Amino acid sequence: MSKWVYFFGDGQAEGRADMKNLLGGKGANLAEMANLGIPVPAGFTITTEVCTYYYENGETYPSDLRQQVMDSVKAIETIMGATFGDAENPLLVSVRSGARTSMPGMMDTVLNLGLNDTTVQGLIARSGDARFAYDSYRRFVTMYSDVVLGVDHYHFEEILEAHKEDKGYTLDTEMTAEDWKTLVGIYKTKVKEQLGSEFPEDPVEQLWGAVGAVFGSWMNQRAKTYRRLHNIPGHWGTAVNVQAMVFGNMGEDCATGVCFTRDPSTGENAFYGEYLVNAQGEDVVAGIRTPQSISIAGRKKSGSDLPSMEETMPQTYTELVGIRDRLEKHYTDMQDMEFTIQKDKLWMLQTRNGKRTAAAALKIAVDTCNEGLIDKETAIMRVAPEQLDQLLHPMLDPDAPRKLLARGLPASPGAASGQVVFTADEAEDWVQKGHKVILVRVETSPEDIGGMHVSQGILTTRGGMTSHAAVVARGMGVPCVAGAGEIRVDANAKTMTVGGTVVKEGEIITLDGAKGEVFLGEVPTLQPELSGDFADLMEWADAVRRMKVRANAETPEDAATARKFGAEGIGLCRTEHMFFDPKRIIHIRQMILAEDEAGRRAALEHLLPYQRKDFVELFTIMQGLPITVRLLDPPLHEFLPHTDSEVGEVAKSAGVDVAEVKSRVSMLQEANPMLGHRGCRLGISYPEVYEMQARAIFEAAVEVSQTSGQTVLPEVMIPLVSSRRELELLRGLVDKVAKETFATKGTEIPYHVGTMIELPRACLQAGVIAEEAEFFSFGTNDLTQTTLGMSRDDSAPFLEVYAQKAIYPRDPFQSIDVDGVGEMVSIAAERGRATRPGIKLGICGEHGGDPSSIQFCEGVGLDYVSCSPYRVPIARLAAAQSVLLKGQGAEVDR
Repeated sequence: MSKWVYFFGDGQAEGRADMKNLLGGKGANLAEMANLGIPVPAGFTITTEVCTYYYENGETYPSDLRQQVMDSVKAIETIMGATFGDAENPLLVSVRSGARTSMPGMMDTVLNLGLNDTTVQGLIARSGDARFAYDSYRRFVTMYSDVVLGVDHYHFEEILEAHKEDKGYTLDTEMTAEDWKTLVGIYKTKVKEQLGSEFPEDPVEQLWGAVGAVFGSWMNQRAKTYRRLHNIPGHWGTAVNVQAMVFGNMGEDCATGVCFTRDPSTGENAFYGEYLVNAQGEDVVAGIRTPQSISIAGRKKSGSDLPSMEETMPQTYTELVGIRDRLEKHYTDMQDMEFTIQKDKLWMLQTRNGKRTAAAALKIAVDTCNEGLIDKETAIMRVAPEQLDQLLHPMLDPDAPRKLLARGLPASPGAASGQVVFTADEAEDWVQKGHKVILVRVETSPEDIGGMHVSQGILTTRGGMTSHAAVVARGMGVPCVAGAGEIRVDANAKTMTVGGTVVKEGEIITLDGAKGEVFLGEVPTLQPELSGDFADLMEWADAVRRMKVRANAETPEDAATARKFGAEGIGLCRTEHMFFDPKRIIHIRQMILAEDEAGRRAALEHLLPYQRKDFVELFTIMQGLPITVRLLDPPLHEFLPHTDSEVGEVAKSAGVDVAEVKSRVSMLQEANPMLGHRGCRLGISYPEVYEMQARAIFEAAVEVSQTSGQTVLPEVMIPLVSSRRELELLRGLVDKVAKETFATKGTEIPYHVGTMIELPRACLQAGVIAEEAEFFSFGTNDLTQTTLGMSRDDSAPFLEVYAQKAIYPRDPFQSIDVDGVGEMVSIAAERGRATRPGIKLGICGEHGGDPSSIQFCEGVGLDYVSCSPYRVPIARLAAAQSVLLKGQGAEVDR
C-alpha cells in the first residue's frame, strides 16, 4: 500500500523539511516546525504524488487515499479535542495548497471547513460568541462557493453591500450575529439559484470538494501563467494541507498576522510584519482592513498611529520573537511566517524562505554569511541571478523636480514611469502596442498576474506590505506602491483622483517604490551605485566561477558599461552596427552600388578611418582584455536606402541616376536573407570588405599598443562558416593583411582568428574547421534558428502555444534548447577539442546572459560566455552558481 498522507502535530511529524518534493514547501515546513516543538495546529499533507496521479488518471484518486485521509482526520480530533462534524464540539479545518516552490495567491484555499447549520451551533456553544460563529460561517460559505462550487465571489459581495446599505452600516465590523446569520441564508439561496442544487451540509463531502478544488487549481490559468513566468514545471504538482482551524477572529484577545525575520524590502536585520486584531488571515493579505505593525520600531518607521503587537500583546510578542530567532537559525535564511493568536495562545501556521527584493537578497546573503549562519558558497547560491537585474537600472534623480501626487507604502523598491492603465488586460494590450504602463488598481488579485508582469510598476489604493500586489511585485522586481488610500480609482471612467487632480488613462505617472511615493509626470532617473553588498557577493562569486564573462559591445558607451559591471573582454563586437552612422552609411552604400572592385575599394577607403577610430576606442577602454571582432555579417540590402529621399541622396553621391539605385536595391533583395548572401559569403564574394576591416583592426591595435604601452588582444571572427575551405580562404586574407600592417608599422601584435559557429553543418564539421580556427564562438541566436528551422522574429505567437503544451517548456530563444541546440554545441566542442586541444570556446548569443544556459555552458566546459553589458553581473553570479551546482551533481533544467 502506498503512503499518500503524512501527519503532523503535538510535537511530532511523519515528514521533514527536506521532503519538499513530496510534501510541498508548506507541508514540509509544517512537519519541521512540529518536530521542533513549535506550536502548530495538528494536520496532515496529501502528497504531490496524488496530484500527479489525479491528472494521469482522469481526475480520480488512488483507491486507498480516502481511508488514509479519514484516519488522519481522526488523529487531528484526538490532538485538538474536537470532532469533525460534531454538533456540540465541532472540529473545523483549513484546506490549502502547497507546491514545492512558493506560488503566492496562485492556487485555492478554503477556511472554516466543516461548518453547517448544525455545527455552527456547536461553535457558538464552544466560543460563547454567536457573532464570531456566524462570521466564520459566512466566510466559509463565500469561500467554498467561489473556490469549489464556481459561484463567483462578487455575488456575495453585492449581497453584503446591499445589506449594509439597508442597515446604514459602513464597516463589516458593524454587522451583528443576526446580520451574519441572515446573510448565510441569503448566500445559500444564491448558491441554489446559481447551481440548481443545495450548498453541501455534509462536512466529509465538503472536505473532498475542497481537496479536489486545490488539485484542480494547479491547472487554473493564473497558476499556469505564474509557472510559465517563473519556470516552474507543471509535472511537479501541488500537495494539499488539511489543518485544524485556529481562530484569530474570536475576540479582542485574538489576532492573525504575517511576519518576516528580516525586512524583505531592505534586508535589514529587524523583525518585520503586520497583524490584525480579531481577524482571519485572509483579512491581512486582502487589504480590506489597515494592518498594524508587530513591533514598535516598525510602527514608528511607517508613521502609523495604530498600536503595535509589541504594545498590545507583549507576552505573545516575546514568544513570537523567540520563534523568529529559532526558525531563522534552524533554516539559516530569512523566514516568511504566518501566525494566529487564539485567546492569547500563539499558533504558527506556516514558515517558508521569504520572497525578497534583490537589494534585500544581497544584504541577507552577505549579512548571514558575515554572521556565521552560512558560508560564502551558500551565500552565492542564495541570490537568484535574475534578481540582480533589479539593481542595474535607474532610480529617481534626487535633484530632479517632481510633483508629488500621493503617498502609499513602499511595497517594492525601484523607480518607474509609465502611462496609467486600470486593468491587467489593458496593461497587456498597451504593452503589445509598444507603450510602457503603470498598472493602477484598488487592489490586485491573482488573475492580474499577466498584466502585472508586463507593467513598469504597480500602484494600489488598498493593501499593506504583505498584500498580493506587494508580494508579487517584490518577487518580479517590479516597483510597487501599495495602500495609497488618498487616491480614488474609478475603473469604469478610467480615472484616478487625488484631491482636485484627475489623472486619466494614458497620462504618465512615476512611482518610487523605495519610498512609497507617486508623482505626476515623468521624473528623471540615475544609475545605481554598485558597491557594498553587491561588490562583496560579486567578489565571492568571481573566486568560485571558472568561466570568464565577456560582453557584447561595439560602442564606447557599451564597452564602458561592460567594464563597470566586471566584463573580462568583449565576446562579440558587431562591426555592421558601426556602419549605420549617417556619415558612414553613405560610403557603405557607395561600396554596394559600385560596379567593380576598384569602385568598392574607393568607397571602403573612406570607411577605413572610421573603423580604425572605433577599434582604437574599444581597445583603449578594454585595457588589454580580449576583444572578439566579428567581420561584416548581415546581407547588404540592410544598408540600402528605403525612402525616395534616401535613394536620391545615394544616387547623387554615387554619381548615378535614381533608376539605377532602385534597380540595384531590387536586385539585392532576398527571399530569405537570414540564409542568404551574408556572413563569410560576403567575404568570399567581396574580399576587399574583410580586408578593410582587418586592416582597421590591426592598425588600431598597433596604435594603442604604441601610444599607451598596453597589451592589445584582438580576435578576428569570421561569421557563418559552414566549411573548412571558407575559413581557410578568409583566414589567409586576414593573415596577409596582418603581415602587411605589421611590416609597415614596424611592430607585431599577437592576434587570433576564429569563427562563429551558428550552423548545424559547422557543428558537425567542427573537427576539420578547427584546423583553421583558434577559437569557436557559438552564435546561439542563429544556431537556434537554423537547428529548429524557426524564425526568432516570427515564432512568438506559436511558441506561446508550444509552451502551454510543454513542447518547448521555455522559449528556446531565451533559454537554450539543451536537447537540440545544446547537443549541437556539445558535438562541436568535442570535435573541435579533438583537433585542437587548446581551442578557446565561448558563446555570444543572448543565451550568454541566461542562468540556465550558463549552467549548460559550464557542463560543456566552455571557456567564456558573452552577453549584453547589463547582464554581465547576472552571468558572473550564474557562472559561479553553475560551478557549485555541477559539484552537487545537478543536471541542467531542460
